[in-house]
Amino acid sequence: MGVTADGDANPGDVRPDSDVAAENMSGEAVTGDAGPTETGTEPSGEDWEAHAEQVDGGAVSDDDDDADGPAEDDESSRVTAWIAERASAAGGRFRQTAQELRQTLAGEASARAAVAALRAGPPVVEDPDAPRDLTAAAFFDVDNTLVQGASIVHFARGLAARKYFSYSDVLDFAWTQAKFRITGKENADDVAEGREKALSFIAGRPTSELAELGEEIYDEYIADKIWPGTRALAQRHLDAGQQVWLVTATPVELAQTIADRLGLTGALGTVAESKDGVFTGRLVGDILHGPGKAHAVRALAIREGLNLKRCTAYSDSHNDVPMLSLVGTAVAINPDADLRDVAKVRGWEMYDFRTARKAAKYGVGGALVVGAAGGGAAAAVRLIRGR
Repeated sequence: MGVTADGDANPGDVRPDSDVAAENMSGEAVTGDAGPTETGTEPSGEDWEAHAEQVDGGAVSDDDDDADGPAEDDESSRVTAWIAERASAAGGRFRQTAQELRQTLAGEASARAAVAALRAGPPVVEDPDAPRDLTAAAFFDVDNTLVQGASIVHFARGLAARKYFSYSDVLDFAWTQAKFRITGKENADDVAEGREKALSFIAGRPTSELAELGEEIYDEYIADKIWPGTRALAQRHLDAGQQVWLVTATPVELAQTIADRLGLTGALGTVAESKDGVFTGRLVGDILHGPGKAHAVRALAIREGLNLKRCTAYSDSHNDVPMLSLVGTAVAINPDADLRDVAKVRGWEMYDFRTARKAAKYGVGGALVVGAAGGGAAAAVRLIRGR
């Protein structure tokens, strides 16, 4: 789907009312930023867990999601100004850096786009006898968690095959991804260059073109790279009547295609601004990664009435610790070294589907309880044993 600068999927329609709804349900004031600390730095680890307590004590909702505010051309400035106004009203206690503001905006934009896509989709015919667990959900990272490798690199390969750009560009994408995964740190120049290259590619193109390309490239390059073990875990959440969402830095159009093909609820991804069905060449906020993913999950929980304590998140990367710390159950899949260390310390479940030997090592027997006991239709999900 295209996310417009002035349409229903517009992230600029973010107002304090959603926070009021969350405050009424949780008994705590909820900031609009999903967790910046007093010093203006993003929380991590225990900080995210403490901040999550503000919203996950009960289902939260956004009652005014359909009420549109005045349209403005620069939606990023509008939402950023609102966040800054709230920070000022709080005496600067929740000041954010410019990067944190972009991450907040990216999360809000992603959640709004995800809900808009869900509402715009075909009606779902539900089995009256099937379980329904309305306040629990599962959130899956995509790259190396659900899909082998980086989905954006697979997408770039498909575009190169269609002469949209060269294979040297694909190598640049792959090299940047490799450096990021090895070091766990982003190079500002790499990020800026990759962002500009991607935005220059889509600028002026219709949103429908990217969606169509995503469908074709999924079949050619991604369909056979889905980890069966991760797919099985997602299906168990669906069978328990829960929503299942992808959360990824990949463009939301491609992420939505992956979700649709796997029968999942939807996707939270990077949102590129569009106007009148054409990409403007700008992002709404920033690339959805790290703390931005936590912002997106929290914003979606508000809109969908989810209880974060009853939700589960899956990832392979320590960069997703903010998202993993936000929910009641965190699971590491194909974990990098740093995430493995965090998971061991915190007692998180771990799966490794990369080799049979590792799967046997980390595919611990027992049961993974989805959701909190006594919180509704909790379901026991048997851990996958490596064979």
